[in-house]
Amino acid sequence: MTHRISGPTRVLGVGIAAGVLISGVAAATPAVAATTPTVSCTSARAGLADKLKKDITAALASRSGTVALGLYDRTTGTTCTLRSSTAYDSASVVKVTILATLLWDAKKHNRYLTDREVSLTKAMITKSDNNAASALWKQLGLTKIKGFLSAAGMTQTVPGTGGYWGLTQITVTDEQKLLKLLTAKNTVLSDNSRAYTLKLMGQVISSQRWGTPYGAPSGVAVHVKNGWLQRSTHGWRVHSVGTFNGDGHDYMITVLTHGNSTMSYGVTTIQSVAKVIHRDLVS
Repeated sequence: MTHRISGPTRVLGVGIAAGVLISGVAAATPAVAATTPTVSCTSARAGLADKLKKDITAALASRSGTVALGLYDRTTGTTCTLRSSTAYDSASVVKVTILATLLWDAKKHNRYLTDREVSLTKAMITKSDNNAASALWKQLGLTKIKGFLSAAGMTQTVPGTGGYWGLTQITVTDEQKLLKLLTAKNTVLSDNSRAYTLKLMGQVISSQRWGTPYGAPSGVAVHVKNGWLQRSTHGWRVHSVGTFNGDGHDYMITVLTHGNSTMSYGVTTIQSVAKVIHRDLVS
């Protein structure tokens, strides 16, 4: 349940997205650009960048709210961005970062996850369990979380303070960096850590598999994590990050949104974008 209370003392409900109620925390206000940002795409495949830019722009043309997106396709050398450095309250999307931090730290100490950690990470990713996320966030502490962000080059991500992990500030640029780490060999996360994270993202319960997977081609493995959060400013934040591989494809999508009137409105916006991206990449 998401609480929304107005009055002299405003309580900001993070609700099911971040699992805590917050008193007197001001929402981050993105800088207002002098001109409206436009979708930018590049690709090694002839004609694909122009097609993606046209179709993504059209998909967003009738949608209200503020949308940021990132696409990276290794197979065709394609990148698309929109508002890539605009900060958003993370909601539950940050749970992938929490898991990555835990695995990065375990690798540093040359240890396996404990049975407790396995149980908590599975609940946190597959069911978006907030108590599990809070327990791991507290266990890790800001020093380790910031250590991972530094190692991962996620310089635009600012961890939430006071235990409010759902108010971590994230950007498309950094979420795409994280997805790239999860989907290719690197020195930050071990192969086992990457495989474990993608396994859990591939086991997200059916009711939470909306967003970036919408319209994904059959034969492509889908790994997703979504976030949703209502606050008194900027309405609903609705986010989705996903990676897609198999059948000759290897790509990742991040869509961050706020200013949505309802959660379902934000989901529809994300899925409108995802549908044309999947279609254009596999056609």
